[in-house]
Amino acid sequence: MPLTTEEKKAQVEELRASFDKAIATVFLDYRGVDVETITELRTKFRAAGIEYRVVKNNLIRKALEGTELAENEQLGAMLKGMTGVAWSYEDPSTAAKIIKDFRKDKKDVLAKKNEPEKLVPKGAVLSGEVMDGKAVETTLASLPGKDEIRAQLLATLMAPAQNLVAQLAAPGQNLAYVFDAIKRKQEEEGA
Repeated sequence: MPLTTEEKKAQVEELRASFDKAIATVFLDYRGVDVETITELRTKFRAAGIEYRVVKNNLIRKALEGTELAENEQLGAMLKGMTGVAWSYEDPSTAAKIIKDFRKDKKDVLAKKNEPEKLVPKGAVLSGEVMDGKAVETTLASLPGKDEIRAQLLATLMAPAQNLVAQLAAPGQNLAYVFDAIKRKQEEEGA
């Protein structure tokens, strides 16, 4: 049953809100994927806080009207065929990592002989910049996640304090080595 004009307008507004709120958006070609496999992918997205929807390309175009992305030819070229959209709201690389890992895990299901590849990323939008499908798996999926960045930042912030403690402890440690050497020498002479 076709959507009414009001339902389409409501969907366009929901899509616009998702695009506005998202840090990164990945467009995925889901053609030829069985329901069981796509349901498993949806579950992985949901567990990671990724919103995933299958959306008509015309509704995406309408949702992007009035934005810089509406005039982007590279994005326009992505909006052909069957399109699934994954919005990341917290960590820009999460959706791309999930897709890459999922494709690797499901290689036997997704890559059958004499058939085109399935679940191929069409491209992505990261901070208003459009990237092609290959960049999604090579660049976006390899970006460190939010937790990895936090760990790196914490290590960087802690390094000077750790070095200071080591420098302050060094004279006392060296003195202990000297006393130990004197003690060993006295024991050798006395033995």
